[in-house]
Amino acid sequence: MEGTAFCPAHITGFFKAHLENNQNNLENLGSMGAGFSIKQGVTTKVRIDERNNQESNFRITTKGYQSDKTDVSEFVLNEFLKIGNFEDKFFDIEHEISIPVGYGLGSSSAVALSLSFALDQALETKLDRNTIGQIAHNAEVNCKTGLGDVLASFHGGFEIRVKPGAPGIGTVEKISTDKISIIMICFSPISTNKFIKERLSQINGLGGKMVNRLLESKDYQHFQDMSLEFAKYVDVMTPRMQKIVDELTQNNIKCGIALFGETIFSMIPKENEDKVLEILQKYSEGVIINSELDDIGARVLNN
Repeated sequence: MEGTAFCPAHITGFFKAHLENNQNNLENLGSMGAGFSIKQGVTTKVRIDERNNQESNFRITTKGYQSDKTDVSEFVLNEFLKIGNFEDKFFDIEHEISIPVGYGLGSSSAVALSLSFALDQALETKLDRNTIGQIAHNAEVNCKTGLGDVLASFHGGFEIRVKPGAPGIGTVEKISTDKISIIMICFSPISTNKFIKERLSQINGLGGKMVNRLLESKDYQHFQDMSLEFAKYVDVMTPRMQKIVDELTQNNIKCGIALFGETIFSMIPKENEDKVLEILQKYSEGVIINSELDDIGARVLNN
């Protein structure tokens, strides 16, 4: 019994957190906001064998970039174990992560959602897509690793999250764009949990207004301006980030900030790629990612 699934990385440019509902109903918690999914992300493979004398009933390994915790994966697995009688099974789970972890690229949601789809395939549980997404969303909210990335990466593309919650409860409005490149530079992680806890009222005041503004313009250039405004307002900019933003702006290149990480992104027409790369390559300590929008969202891959 095997399953393989992929979930794109997701970058949030601004958001409004919704945490006031009953904590027992995780599906209703989440965020409104806007962001986009990219071609890189997490591919998860699950192989299920008979459990022999292993002390544990699962093993989680990671290829590529490393995650420091497995709590999100364990939450998802435990939810599937409640569905059927799988006590005699051993779950071999492998996450292949092609994006830096903790840099505002939604790696934990990509881990949760790709695992949820892969387990559904391997166990032949035949859950509907929204239920698969809800398990992943609940894992993220419960483990305090994110709020809206699962809903966004579930749908893919460049999106506005207009109603918070898990897939099937929250809703997104996808915005079509011309063929664009997305180039990012990642320097260091920032704790999402700590930031949300300390700055919530500040974040929500501006984030809610921005959702309405972007719904009017539906323009990715406008989105980048708002992302930059949001990052400055909640005081997440480091001197290194500001220096790059200034240089890109001087070259008439728009950019935004991934929340939450010391990560700058630029959504640009293809012909501007070389100019952006030339600027970012001066910063050898950063990880540069050159990508495009992933319009499909999380999905099962054929074995």
